[in-house]
Amino acid sequence: MDPDKRPEVVCLCGSMRFVQELRVIQRDLTIAGAIVLAPVELDVPLSEHQWRALGALHLRRIDIADRVVVVNPGGYLGPSTSREIEYASAAGKPITYTHGST
Repeated sequence: MDPDKRPEVVCLCGSMRFVQELRVIQRDLTIAGAIVLAPVELDVPLSEHQWRALGALHLRRIDIADRVVVVNPGGYLGPSTSREIEYASAAGKPITYTHGST
């Protein structure tokens, strides 16, 4: 980590069914010196409006990231993650996958 260099900003995408894997990747990237933007873990019920708002907020995380890391054990990509990948790709963001590429 170079304290004089701007840290890389990485946005994590992936199903919250992989919360443990997301935590590990977030920890490892942070230790490596990256600023990590990740979906929030929620333990409260949300309305449809709130879900849509959180989805839009995650797209803003992608906007400010230098690159996107997709956490996809077993190659799984749910509909929200697929939409985020399409969005990041259209924005020209580099995308890497933790388990192969699509």
